[in-house]
Amino acid sequence: MARILVTGGTGYIGSHTVVCLMEQGYDVVIVDNLSNSNVEVLDGIEKIVGRRPDFENIDCLDFTNMDRLFDRYTDIEAIIHFAASKAVGESVEKPLLYYRNNIVSLVNLLELMSKHSVHHIVFSSSCTVYGQPDAQHLPVDETAPIQKALSPYGNTKQINEEIIQDTCHANEHIHATILRYFNPIGAHPSAEIGELPNGVPNNLLPFVTQTAAGLREKLRVFGDDYNTPDGSCIRDYIYVLDLAKAHVKAVERMLSGKAEEQVEIFNLGTGRGLSVLEILRTFIKVSGVNVPYEIVGRREGDIEQVWAKPDRANKVLGWKADTPVEDVLLSAWKWEKHLRGIK
Repeated sequence: MARILVTGGTGYIGSHTVVCLMEQGYDVVIVDNLSNSNVEVLDGIEKIVGRRPDFENIDCLDFTNMDRLFDRYTDIEAIIHFAASKAVGESVEKPLLYYRNNIVSLVNLLELMSKHSVHHIVFSSSCTVYGQPDAQHLPVDETAPIQKALSPYGNTKQINEEIIQDTCHANEHIHATILRYFNPIGAHPSAEIGELPNGVPNNLLPFVTQTAAGLREKLRVFGDDYNTPDGSCIRDYIYVLDLAKAHVKAVERMLSGKAEEQVEIFNLGTGRGLSVLEILRTFIKVSGVNVPYEIVGRREGDIEQVWAKPDRANKVLGWKADTPVEDVLLSAWKWEKHLRGIK
């Protein structure tokens, strides 16, 4: 079976994707510098799958060691590139960190792909490339206009997509799939892997579950004065395992020669928008645990409302995100309880 290189593979989405790849029989080598993940994730992957992926503690910015990795693993047939800094708020405060980490890592990979004759890459992009879509473009499909990014993080995704397009235009041997996903949540049903951010979480659900577990005094909801039914931001929350399976579908499509274009783009979401307060209230209902919260001011870089029109991914990739949100929230709570030893 083909070997797949997964950068950022001990991270949240990466680890779930590694599980899905290995369950389909792929050999996987993970590259991760562990800047926002934990090496113990490999134990969780092994418990679920029954075998351990190869792991290399390398920073994708380190061209020399990445080059040596391709020399060691000469059978890599595709790359799934997750490795990136990803906190919107932090990117506003530290833009140069984001431009260096997110852009140079991709440039290094694309150069090494040409050098080592690796022809397929799946790029982890984001719905942030659409900015705040106009009303006529909600829900968002792949034809919606790319708008000026509201954060350096979003801008790195736009720039990286352009770099991929330009590279593929210049090199007919490189094929790319760009997956623009919405908001991943939840954890593997085994509770062996899940979202485990270092430090204070930047995403909603880990903050909810950590508050429910008593680690945090209360949840902060950034703004209740948006033009939405309950005033809080609306997102398309997608189960991380559903999202992971789309990456496997993308790899299969490229390796089997079924891709119809050199660069294919898919929006990955459920097609349903839920507000921050809806997620919070649903979590409280299904878990039976109260979550104290307070409304605070808006957070710079946040988009008011966005959700996907995933028809293209449904039809062309043969993929659909259909796990009920109640089950997804319970999986996240099961993971949090596993981490904290809560019965």
